[in-house]
Amino acid sequence: MSYRFLSSCVGWPRRYVDDLNEMIADAREITRRTLLKHVDLPELKSLEEALSYASHPMQGMTMAGDWHVSYHKSKLRGFTVYYFRYSSIEYVFVPKEFKWTQH
Repeated sequence: MSYRFLSSCVGWPRRYVDDLNEMIADAREITRRTLLKHVDLPELKSLEEALSYASHPMQGMTMAGDWHVSYHKSKLRGFTVYYFRYSSIEYVFVPKEFKWTQH
C-alpha cells in the first residue's frame, strides 16, 4: 500500500490539531528505509526538492544524509500513518482511504 502526502503540521486543519498532537505523542521512530517502503515515492521526492535537498550526494545534501531528519510511524484517527520530521515540522502520509470524517 502506498501512502499519500496529506499535509505538514503547518497547514494542518485547526479543528484536527488534537489529532495531530495525539499522533505525535504516540509515534515511534522508524528508519528511512521503512518509510520508503510505504510512502508514495514521487510525492516524497517532490517534498525533498521543495525542501532544497539534492537528489544525489554529489549534488549536495540529500534528505537521506541529513541526520537532523527523523522518520516515524503512528496512528491518526484510527489509521496507520507515516511521517518525517524536518526542522520541527511533521510531513504526514496517510493511506489512500483516509478521510477526515472517519474515526
